[in-house]
Amino acid sequence: MRLDHRDPVPENLRGAVLALGNFDGFHLGHQAVVRETIEWARAEGRPAIVATFDPHPVRHFAPHVPWFRLTTLDQREELFAAAGADAMLVFHFDCELAGTTAQDFVGELLARQIGAAGVVTGEDFTFGRDRGGNVALLAADGARHGIGHRAVGPVMDGATAVSSSRIRDALKAGDCETASRLLTRPFAVRGVVQHGDKRGREIGYPTANLELGTYLRPRYGIYAVTGRVIGSGEVLKGAANLGIRPTFDPPRELLEPYFFNFDADLYGREIEVALHHFLRPEAKFEGLDDLKAQMAEDCARARELLSAARHD
Repeated sequence: MRLDHRDPVPENLRGAVLALGNFDGFHLGHQAVVRETIEWARAEGRPAIVATFDPHPVRHFAPHVPWFRLTTLDQREELFAAAGADAMLVFHFDCELAGTTAQDFVGELLARQIGAAGVVTGEDFTFGRDRGGNVALLAADGARHGIGHRAVGPVMDGATAVSSSRIRDALKAGDCETASRLLTRPFAVRGVVQHGDKRGREIGYPTANLELGTYLRPRYGIYAVTGRVIGSGEVLKGAANLGIRPTFDPPRELLEPYFFNFDADLYGREIEVALHHFLRPEAKFEGLDDLKAQMAEDCARARELLSAARHD
């Protein structure tokens, strides 16, 4: 179930324990916060709700910043539900929310509007106008409104804390393996398949064209991927170009997966493509024969890498 912070919370979900954060990516650190939330809620017989902010506050305050999202709301909702949450609450970040003081955020939103009985955050969580609230204020003000609070420390990966910024840096470097380890799954782009210029079909490699939208831009290049049609349990294996297709004019930024041994019509269908391995950077080829020869090598390498592990 998806809730909107501007609407009344259903009575059966009031008195919930709330995980509060952005949770973009839902990585190991985020999972620890949500796990604490669910365990606390279950111990007291309460609902467990995971709250997220959309758009991300950075997008509101610095709209010029390049796209950086690791997940869409739909992906987060599915991930939270799979973790055991009863609902996802979306704080729609706009001018009104940005101007809400930390005290009003606790008293008016968490206590009155949502009716939270407990809140779980990371230790470094900040909130409210000008980031005026922190975990100490949340604990103190929350107690005055009957809201308990727990803070979860960082999850370490070696000597460094797991963070969304580390995952973004890994993806921008083409390091899918590090990103997958910290996320506990591969980074995946979800979107509706669009009609393209049919160049792939003409050379024997029909692709499904996806816009990248608000997602982070990983390193441009060729990837070994898996895909699934939303609503279907079938997992497809393939190779994908992510970038601007320098061999063709005009340049157009797309994620273009080619799925092995698959010839069904995907136009207009929503699919999710997971990046498992970076194979090589994008390159411009002098002719289609050179491009086709390289694509054959890319597909053979992708098959080899994807066959070495189970993907579901």
